[in-house]
Amino acid sequence: MLSGAGLVLAASPAQAAETAYKTECIPPAISGMDPVHGTTKVEIKAPAEAKVGDEVEVVWKTTQAASKNPDVIDLQENTVKPTGTIKVGGGQTADLAMEGPRENPPIKKNSPMVLSDMKGKLKLTAPGEITLTPDAYNINVSKPMSTDTKCAPEEDVKSAATIKVTGGDPGGTTGGLPTGLPTGVPTGLPTGLPTGGAAGGGDSGGSDGGADTGGSDSGGSGSGGSSGGGGSADLEGKEVEIPYKCKTPIGDKEATSPVQINAKKSGGNFDLTVKFKKSVMDSPADIPADSVKPSMLVKLGGADKGTVPVEGPTNKEPIKSGDPIEIPDLTGTYKPGADGKSTLSPGVLTVKALGTTTTCTPAKTEVSLEVDTAAQPGGAAGGSAGGSAGGAAGSSGGGLAETGADDNGALRALGLVAGTVILLGGAVFTFMPRHRRS
Repeated sequence: MLSGAGLVLAASPAQAAETAYKTECIPPAISGMDPVHGTTKVEIKAPAEAKVGDEVEVVWKTTQAASKNPDVIDLQENTVKPTGTIKVGGGQTADLAMEGPRENPPIKKNSPMVLSDMKGKLKLTAPGEITLTPDAYNINVSKPMSTDTKCAPEEDVKSAATIKVTGGDPGGTTGGLPTGLPTGVPTGLPTGLPTGGAAGGGDSGGSDGGADTGGSDSGGSGSGGSSGGGGSADLEGKEVEIPYKCKTPIGDKEATSPVQINAKKSGGNFDLTVKFKKSVMDSPADIPADSVKPSMLVKLGGADKGTVPVEGPTNKEPIKSGDPIEIPDLTGTYKPGADGKSTLSPGVLTVKALGTTTTCTPAKTEVSLEVDTAAQPGGAAGGSAGGSAGGAAGSSGGGLAETGADDNGALRALGLVAGTVILLGGAVFTFMPRHRRS
């Protein structure tokens, strides 16, 4: 009854055998974690005998995954989905795609991963004995953001099951379902990364990874000096390299980031634009819209004292895995509190992402822009981001709004890599610097 082509052979004396092999697992890029080396134990179930033309069901049961859920976040119920490949050998060769449902109990951090059974269907095309050998597998975690961990054998793996195939009608197809490694596999790291730090200067969303460096179109004082005077003037600050020390949910991080402060004189005030220069990164995972909001306290010196809060918008659109991530311009209004020459330098950088806050403090700072100032009523110690009045020395965060994301702070941190600050709520990312325009 079970020998017809197209029917799944679910019975026939079933067999199950276990094999173990050394495995390397690559955590998601956002985790910043090193590869994990462990042992995978797999039990393969398949019919002991079948006929050519039969389509048989093969079951992969992971009795031990090579890596644990890292000590980062508890995984919720039904958020883990395994996929993998079985190598078919002997009388028939193929890569058999295996897939399991997104079914799992809650998994505590730093505890063994629990993977559902994976299944695949194999069409038998030739008589003889065929072997079934587990190969690479992926683990996808869907929340708080989709992440993948990829695991592959580090040694030759012994077959875990054998099917004796007798003659029959080979029927239509070639054996095995082709498959490449599916995407999924996480180490339970949270998702959602913010757009980060020293990345993509200038206009957010630019296709070339950052906008022009200039403050605007009137040419200002290229090295950071002020043109002084009244009326409307565009002042371009110089690019300065700022070494940051950051406090993140995953520990202390350090990196140096190029920053430029530009200004546009508006009456007695200055509209500020802070640019993180010419670096972008490719997103290692999908990032939801409105999940990241950066801000900075620009430090005042010279005649004036205090700080000016500036902030950038949240990302308007979701960012697909592999697409560039750029940090938008940070803007705010400086209302002078003193007469004379005042300086503006990059100061404390803050990023709020899905309920978490990361703070980066310059180990040392450098003047990017100097302007001629005249004291304004209610001025000194900084204006208010977005141009509204108010603000006081030492005010923190620049009045960042909550993002309203549903993940309740599951996002984890900010990464500082390749000499650039990246402000993300997920972990460590790799920056892909771009060439500057001449």
